[in-house]
Amino acid sequence: MYWTIQLAPIVAVIGLFQVLVLRQPFPELVSTLTGLGLVIVGLALFPVGRSMAFQLTEGARNGGNVAAMDYLWVYLFAFLVGFSTTIAEPSLIAVAHKAHEASRQAISAWGLRIAVAIGVAVGITLGTFRIVTGTPLYLYIMVGYIVVIIQTTFAPPG
Repeated sequence: MYWTIQLAPIVAVIGLFQVLVLRQPFPELVSTLTGLGLVIVGLALFPVGRSMAFQLTEGARNGGNVAAMDYLWVYLFAFLVGFSTTIAEPSLIAVAHKAHEASRQAISAWGLRIAVAIGVAVGITLGTFRIVTGTPLYLYIMVGYIVVIIQTTFAPPG
């Protein structure tokens, strides 16, 4: 029942906004209610998210004194969520298609989508790792700048 308390304000705000601000009936009400029902079923039947959040907050609360590999499933989940949501992103699909056309097929649309999705997935996984271990953000920023500097030295001119 915990999930109903968390979900009720979101549903109320969306409903009130639709009725009071937009003054429109809900488009595709059956689909919206079906989606809401699936969210409720997911929240009720799969407590994985809750246990993962608990693990992450415990790691952060203990000052990061955890073995990073204890959270391998959390990192894998973060990677897969980042990858799958990015690979299915409609705007990325459109941009990859346009890049393929503009490059006269030199850039693979599928390859570009995979490269971006891997980048996002690695970023989300690193963010999760940072939360678990409690390492400072500036270290990640410094490493990122070093990688960019190294790549710049090897990049062709022009």
